[in-house]
Amino acid sequence: MHEPGRNGQPSGRIPHYAARNLCESVTGSIDEREGRSTLMRIAVLILAACLAVQKAPAQHASSWNRFRGPNGSGVAEGQKPPTRFGPHENLKWKTDVAAGQSSPIVAGDNVVLTAWQGGRLLTCAFDRATGRQAWRADAKVTQTERYQRDAASPATATPASDGKRIVVYFGACGLICYDLGGRELWRHKLPIPEIYGDYGSGVSPIIADGLVVLVRDVANGSSILAVDAATGKRVWDVKRLSKVSWCTPVVWDVEGGRQVVSAGHGAMTGYDLKTGAEKWTVKQMPSGCASSPVVADGTLYFAGWSPGAAGDTSSRQPTFDSLLADLDKNKDGALSREEAAKAFGSFFDNYDLNRDGSVTRDEYDDLIKLLDEGKNGVYAVKPGGSGDITNTHLLWKRTRGMGYIPTAILYRGQLIMVKDGGIVTALDSKTGAALYAERLGAPGEYHASPVAANGHVYFASRQGVVTVLKVGPAGAKVVFRSPRLDEKIAATPAIAGDTLFVRTNKSLCAFATK
Repeated sequence: MHEPGRNGQPSGRIPHYAARNLCESVTGSIDEREGRSTLMRIAVLILAACLAVQKAPAQHASSWNRFRGPNGSGVAEGQKPPTRFGPHENLKWKTDVAAGQSSPIVAGDNVVLTAWQGGRLLTCAFDRATGRQAWRADAKVTQTERYQRDAASPATATPASDGKRIVVYFGACGLICYDLGGRELWRHKLPIPEIYGDYGSGVSPIIADGLVVLVRDVANGSSILAVDAATGKRVWDVKRLSKVSWCTPVVWDVEGGRQVVSAGHGAMTGYDLKTGAEKWTVKQMPSGCASSPVVADGTLYFAGWSPGAAGDTSSRQPTFDSLLADLDKNKDGALSREEAAKAFGSFFDNYDLNRDGSVTRDEYDDLIKLLDEGKNGVYAVKPGGSGDITNTHLLWKRTRGMGYIPTAILYRGQLIMVKDGGIVTALDSKTGAALYAERLGAPGEYHASPVAANGHVYFASRQGVVTVLKVGPAGAKVVFRSPRLDEKIAATPAIAGDTLFVRTNKSLCAFATK
């Protein structure tokens, strides 16, 4: 058996002292009369075998095979991406890509992402060494779900790979599986989702134990489902009460079997990975949850925030009466698109739920009620328990520092969060005690989640600036802030092969130390 590696990945590593002892054991058991040349040949063969066993899994451990890498951790420990980079520094290659907000993954020799171009939903693979396009597959859809042009895309879900195949999810058609060369293997069709607020299908599939798992918290029937990764046939499908979320699940190894954990509106839930049976819930969730949980050292962590949540006075929404007083020019008791332009901007359709061209009191109050159902916070959950474990299995809870869209990262004993404005907060993972707060010096919104390697954490702002934070036990320090990378960044970067892959709205960049 392989010894356990970081993030639950098998390291496949035989230490040098073990290889030496194994060789000595064999050579010592052979009659010296057979000659030293025979001993040397056997020793060399065994050593070569040991090195071969060590090499193959090391390549697997360096992969970035899903949203936020191995089991959604965001961590690529053992990798050494550059800490200084830009258009003229440590740029290995740069290639144009079609628009989309999905994050890149690394599958085999390629970097893979999805894109939206000219009415086509595409899966694109680029050679990780050169950046040249290796293949491109068209999902051939006829329509997409509704989505906010300013804030979303029909190509937002990040692909997933198990090293043999690549699975993508498009709300327009469901799950599609390709081999590593881009040949379509199967499709699992799903109805086009109706998503509250028209923010699109941001949740990404994962692959675990031969199953593709997908969460769909939608207005027309929420569920979590698992299909066979080899065939695309449904294995289990469980209804969810969550009205809306964009949370990609993680796998949690606990006593009694593996669980898949997904946050959602109103509750975070753990399911048996094999059967889909619901095991437990934690009822401390933001409304319309966008961030995902993370697992480290046997503990589950979550940090989430949404505007208008109960008890959050910093982002309370105005009353409908106050909006009418300021904006209702024709005094009909509703707000037309023109009247609401000042208050709602391009998000008018988020409030106009029945699409009749006006926002009524009932529609507005329904939205406020939805937001008010949420509870913002950051907390750690211990394994075990069943049913509602909110009051029995939280190790600690805090209520400051959470970001809206980015998922927190657990790195070297610190739970690190970033929120809009480039404000970083770190908590002690064992106690929840505040460790430090740091301004990155790169303002604006943050949609990408932080990633980490080699003692550094990378934060990509919506404005296209990547900041590198050196993390230490006593605090953290900004060591580099990149020039603006030609366009906005919504995708989470990937790290593999000592290379940092950054997707902007226009390009895919590979940065490696020269």
